[in-house]
Amino acid sequence: MVTSITSFGRSGLYDWMMQRVTAVILLAYTVFMIGYLLFNSDMDYNQWRGLFDGTGMRIFTLLALLSMVAHAWIGMWSVSTDYIKPTGARFVFQSVCGLLAFIYVVWGIQILWGI
Repeated sequence: MVTSITSFGRSGLYDWMMQRVTAVILLAYTVFMIGYLLFNSDMDYNQWRGLFDGTGMRIFTLLALLSMVAHAWIGMWSVSTDYIKPTGARFVFQSVCGLLAFIYVVWGIQILWGI
């Protein structure tokens, strides 16, 4: 039996629902970005920067970043609990994944908000 102390949610159903919600957010962001790039094929740096200067786009991007990290965490947690049986190895793997997720979120916030 695997203890779910490192699970993202409170239960398997909650994790499943978070996986679906984050997938929809990532799909919306991907569709928006592909559409934007298709309709602005002659885009230059100033237009690209102008897109991300808007608060709405920064929030949407931050939401997509957080969704990507949550989605990846749930997926990696599920894979690690299924395939990495030794508790120590699973803990190290999940710790590294968690640390990388934290680093990516902090780095993304720095890039988006210029902090």
